[in-house]
Amino acid sequence: MTASSRPRQFDLIAFDWDGTLFDSTQIIVRCIQAAVVDVGGARPSDEAASYVIGMALMQALAHAAPDVPPEKYPELGNRYRFHYLKHQDDIALFDGVLPLLASLRERQHIITVATGKSRRGLNEALHSVALRGVFDGSRTADETAGKPDPRMLHELMAEFDVSPERTLMIGDTTHDLQMALNAGCASVGVSYGAHEPDAFAALGPRHVAHSVAELHQWLLDNA
Repeated sequence: MTASSRPRQFDLIAFDWDGTLFDSTQIIVRCIQAAVVDVGGARPSDEAASYVIGMALMQALAHAAPDVPPEKYPELGNRYRFHYLKHQDDIALFDGVLPLLASLRERQHIITVATGKSRRGLNEALHSVALRGVFDGSRTADETAGKPDPRMLHELMAEFDVSPERTLMIGDTTHDLQMALNAGCASVGVSYGAHEPDAFAALGPRHVAHSVAELHQWLLDNA
């Protein structure tokens, strides 16, 4: 039996965005650090700034800048957006992502995005011609709840009438894998994004992929 003719194990596959499909981790880290310094906070370490990737924006900035008072959070968010907008055109999909998504569409999986980005930010990222019509649905933190709250996955499963047992979440952070666990879904981690994969095992992912090519092959063989 070929991979294309094998029965699907998962009907709905939800991808995180930054650090999983989009090669944006280092730019986000630098933008968080610059924003915190702009409002008078101590520059977060690379580790602290990368840890919060995947959270809702304000939750992430507050966690990365514990010395910044809450009344400065709106300014902090604005400074982050300022720096990110300067660099958003520097960011690209990881090599191999488009063929991976095409093969999943060919096998008729429902392909979705569950991201800590804002709706506006995701829509801007999806404006590419290459991504038009690729995803069947998406949820963002500002229209649902930030990870690891399972609401994004609950809403996507409800929209497409798919059970947790038939849903797979793929992400590069512990926030993604914890969200899947909270939603009763299976997960796969990727080690090339924001979080070191040492902490993934406790969250029970089916697999940890070390490249897009490895992820692609695992999905062909197991999804």
